[in-house]
Amino acid sequence: MAEPRGGPGPPVPVPVAVAVPGGAAPGQGGPRVCFAPAAAAAAAAPEEGPGRGRGKVTVRYDRRELRKRLHLEEWILGQLTALYDCPEEEIPELEIDVDELLDMESDGARSARVQEILVDCYKPTEAFVGDLLEKIRGMQKLNTPQKK
Repeated sequence: MAEPRGGPGPPVPVPVAVAVPGGAAPGQGGPRVCFAPAAAAAAAAPEEGPGRGRGKVTVRYDRRELRKRLHLEEWILGQLTALYDCPEEEIPELEIDVDELLDMESDGARSARVQEILVDCYKPTEAFVGDLLEKIRGMQKLNTPQKK
């Protein structure tokens, strides 16, 4: 049989850790744990003020921008696989941070940064760098959510 809604149920025991002064009692291996009713545990918790409850926060991102970023990351992975001429699992550990590139002031600085990251690549990387800079032009950083 289901419990009626709306009414408080029986108190639920809540674990409350209690340190034993002077160490543990002989034969016990550490601090003891006592169980107190939920009401006592709630009374011990600091109150935020009258009428204040928990709030709910929703963060929204621009889905179109997320989709563009996903396609860009897939494209980068495909290009790196071709540049390093190996399977995806064997590509060296590289971190091309699009947000870092977007923070830079010029395409020259962006190009130099990507060339620095790809220093171990034996194939020419100029076409990849040019295409990457073209693709990120106009993109937005994702670390700050869009307000609607």
